[in-house]
Amino acid sequence: MQVPKSVRKARSSPENERENELITRETKLSQEIDCEAKSRSKVRMQRETDQKTAESIKRSKMALEDRVRQRTNRNHWKWKRNKMAQMIEITDFDAPELDVYARLTENQLINRHEPEKGMFIAESPKVIERALDAGYMPVSILTEKQHIEGEGQKILARCGEIPVYTAEFDVLTKLTGFQLTRGMLCAMYRQPLPSVQSVCKGAKRIAVLENVVNPTNVGAIFRSAAALGMDAVLLTTGCSNPLYRRAIRVSMGTVFQVPWTYLGEETKPETVRNPESEEEKEPGTGIERKPDSEEEKEPGTGIERNSEPEEKADSGNWQKQLHELGFHTVAMALKEDSLSIDDPKLMNEDKLAIVLGTEGDGLAPETIAACDDTVCIPMAHGVDSLNVAAASAVAFWQLGRQAHKDNCCNMNSNYQLWE
Repeated sequence: MQVPKSVRKARSSPENERENELITRETKLSQEIDCEAKSRSKVRMQRETDQKTAESIKRSKMALEDRVRQRTNRNHWKWKRNKMAQMIEITDFDAPELDVYARLTENQLINRHEPEKGMFIAESPKVIERALDAGYMPVSILTEKQHIEGEGQKILARCGEIPVYTAEFDVLTKLTGFQLTRGMLCAMYRQPLPSVQSVCKGAKRIAVLENVVNPTNVGAIFRSAAALGMDAVLLTTGCSNPLYRRAIRVSMGTVFQVPWTYLGEETKPETVRNPESEEEKEPGTGIERKPDSEEEKEPGTGIERNSEPEEKADSGNWQKQLHELGFHTVAMALKEDSLSIDDPKLMNEDKLAIVLGTEGDGLAPETIAACDDTVCIPMAHGVDSLNVAAASAVAFWQLGRQAHKDNCCNMNSNYQLWE
């Protein structure tokens, strides 16, 4: 029997209403969820916008503070410099106050007759800063005008009431006869050298230079010593002086950071290898020139390139001195019985003195005989031996790292050598 349509509609109406009600609820709930999601999205976007705005304001504020601080510092340095430094603009080099830069040779700067008045020339702001950090007293400064407001500003403030001679770059180049490295020179007083005992106190690895006469090599050895774990450098009296201008420049000022002194019972800081002479000078440069010699001296240094050492140090005396201080001495030389530089015996030595010889001839036979061991760097056949500066870097790296293995990775950051 079939149910009438009216009855079927009547029966299904409540079910339809319930279903419609559920659909309506779902639709409404979905709309509410969408609305809440949009609201949260707006809040999040607003929060991100506020955060970006706050960061932007903070950066602007910091930039403004930095500009104010820089301006304040600049005004402070300017005030301090104007108060302390004596600015003198020069147009020629005739003034006797400029003899130290224009006419005096390295031997004359050392002033062996009055050691307390001995001076040296530091070149470039970084080198001058390292000399100041080491306690050296400035006498005067020669600089380009641009450095007065540039990188030399802090140095001028540190130097106190000293004369500051200044001119434009072209004028200085014309007057001096050579270009200033980074545009700044500083004449400084030398300091009395310490004793061998005080320099070697607490040292594990030291370098000993015998009659190394080239100031470029001396400077390079100091730079390697600073970077590669040497605690001190000792020199025989036949060596080029570490405070020669070229040696200081090549070392990048590490001669002021690595302890050093001369060997011998009577340490003489003023002892140099070239005696004073009445040789002809080249005007305006401080360069001495022998009339009958084709060997010119280094511009602005008065150093002869190929002259022989003034005297040979008694190797027996300083060898004995090092042995008394507990050092095992090793001579860097090519001999049939030489140990390899990586020999475990050397690596295990508590205190080691690495002895390096002069350019060309190397160590004297009596020096080699007086050392505890002879050491060589393994090399390819048919090749000349390494330059003393290059050999020193290899030796310092191999023999110094064991003694300083805990802090060797930090040495570059301490000295800041690679420039």
